[in-house]
Amino acid sequence: MCDEIVRAVLLRAEGRRVAAVRVRAAVTGHAVDPAVVDQGFRVAAAGTAAEDAQLELVAAPPTMSCHDCGARTPAAGALVLVACPRCGGVDVEVVGDTGVVVESITYQSDVLTSEVP
Repeated sequence: MCDEIVRAVLLRAEGRRVAAVRVRAAVTGHAVDPAVVDQGFRVAAAGTAAEDAQLELVAAPPTMSCHDCGARTPAAGALVLVACPRCGGVDVEVVGDTGVVVESITYQSDVLTSEVP
């Protein structure tokens, strides 16, 4: 996941140094440790224009939609993924974002060059 985040950031950076990255990750039924994601980001970004960037991780549950009663609720736990918390129905579906999205990239004022100062 972190390699893909860095790849997406560098593609958009077009050589500019990256100061900060905000990422939204849909979390379904398991905890996401921000420290682990940050460490993975640091390893993936080492030696790139994003190596000094601060990573902000926003963990957000996707939305569960119940086909029985029409309820739409955050899928904050594993149980919600199998049964509707409102009616108990099992005809449920995860809708909306279920992956990782780079929401914003902040660039430093200097530009990455191959020249050594």
